[in-house]
Amino acid sequence: MNQILVAEKLYVTPELKRKKRIFKIEFFLSIFLVCILSSYYIYAEYDRDRSEQVSKELLAEVQKTTIKQTPENDDVMVIILNNDEKQKEIEKPKEDKQEEPEEIDNTYETSDGNTYSTEAIITIPKIDISYPVLAKNSEVSIDDLLEVSICKFFGGEPNEKGNYSVVGHNYRNGKMFGRLSELVNGDIVELEDLSGRTLKYEVYDKYVVYPEDTSCTNTRTNRKELTLITCTNYGTQRLVVKCKAI
Repeated sequence: MNQILVAEKLYVTPELKRKKRIFKIEFFLSIFLVCILSSYYIYAEYDRDRSEQVSKELLAEVQKTTIKQTPENDDVMVIILNNDEKQKEIEKPKEDKQEEPEEIDNTYETSDGNTYSTEAIITIPKIDISYPVLAKNSEVSIDDLLEVSICKFFGGEPNEKGNYSVVGHNYRNGKMFGRLSELVNGDIVELEDLSGRTLKYEVYDKYVVYPEDTSCTNTRTNRKELTLITCTNYGTQRLVVKCKAI
């Protein structure tokens, strides 16, 4: 007995047409959004690399112009009386004139046409970073400064008694303070001021706070402290690393 196969006829209803049209719109919209996000990511990386170049340019300029501390002049004069007598040392008379301290120009104009004020150089060997510490000025906004380098957040002069607090971006590529969370108690942070004096600070605490909690910048201390601050948990909180001079 022969079997007759009957193909089921598909009827295209207005509802099906509407769904197909919505699907096409959503598909092309998703492709468009992917392209936009990819372009934004590529541009963001390019912009960060460009800012990193400005930071390295500043770092090189600061390193060239800082006054490196050298041992004081020898104030001992050796007199040989004769072959039989021992050498005798007498102090040279000190002159009464007082030397005026040399002024340090901490402003630098880079190839991007902006002028930046620097206060120090921060180096963290464990996470392999070294950046100039920028100070606020009227030429560049704080947001733009943070795109370039680590910035002073609060405190007095670097390497002096008190709590010197600095802040930096938490980049996923590890630049700036992107690897700050890797530090643990006992790690070393180096801070070089513009006089060429470098002090080592030891990490002694690390914790997370909310943005409105600024107690980590408390300057009521008789010792030299360094506080490192960056964003964490997608910018909802702040990571704080506390260091003390050793």
